[in-house]
Amino acid sequence: MKRILFIAIVVVACALWSSVRAQQQNSGKVRDSMIVSTEWVAKHLNDRSLVLLQVGEKDEYVAAHIPGAQHIAVADISTPRGEGLTLQLSPAVQLKAVFEKLGVSDNSRIVLYFSKDWITPTARVFFTLDYLGLGDRTSIMDGGFPVWQAERRPVTTAVTTPKPGRLNTRPNPELVVDGSWVKNNLREKHVKLLDARLPQFYTGAEVGRMPRGGHIPGAKNIPFSILMTDETNRFKNAEAWIDLFKDAGVESGDQIATYCHTGQQATLLYFAARYLGLNPRLYDGSFEEWSKNPELPVSTTIP
Repeated sequence: MKRILFIAIVVVACALWSSVRAQQQNSGKVRDSMIVSTEWVAKHLNDRSLVLLQVGEKDEYVAAHIPGAQHIAVADISTPRGEGLTLQLSPAVQLKAVFEKLGVSDNSRIVLYFSKDWITPTARVFFTLDYLGLGDRTSIMDGGFPVWQAERRPVTTAVTTPKPGRLNTRPNPELVVDGSWVKNNLREKHVKLLDARLPQFYTGAEVGRMPRGGHIPGAKNIPFSILMTDETNRFKNAEAWIDLFKDAGVESGDQIATYCHTGQQATLLYFAARYLGLNPRLYDGSFEEWSKNPELPVSTTIP
């Protein structure tokens, strides 16, 4: 009797474990609300909860923008030049003030779009909002302002001052990793480092402004540019993105850490991973921080 009871307990435990594993695997579902079309924005343009933010140069915004949109630049959400590394996240209290000034509140539906081809700065703004706990209410408009204009949708030069918002942010520091975290996880099987730079920087053929060329040992290369179509700078479909991550060796349940030169291009890779329901983090210091430290290894070997 005891043996039968023991077997029954084992069977139930196995069934529960299988159920948990299935739930974990199914958690990687595509979050399609993170990308919206120009048509969607046009239909919701008069929604009271909608906050449109155009990412790019201020003079581009002044020249033309979607009615009701506000302007934001990466500099608005980064530490000032000369203080720390390039593009490092500002303290959460400062970020909160920036977005409140732009009219973002707890009930806001935020849509980001780029002027011209500012896709990686736009992804950087998305990451910042995600870090603050607002990622589930933030989307990027596919194709940005160039597609909006090409479709002859309404534009304006009128610059309005929004009513300040009120935010209760929930910063998630686990989304940001540093050099020590990366160093300690170099040999972890289920931690995948993804380098978002162009191939010539990944291989070390070009050094750029970095003290050393190459990449972090074990990192795989998914250049940020191949996430987009060539014609209109729209996002490639989910299937294409899935293939890119699979080719880079990413498996279900892996912890991903993306990096690039200074933490901007890597946020587009972060965005794609988040969209696919994966588990990404951002190495904010990126190769700028890593290559400055001679005690940290650099590789030019292509996996």
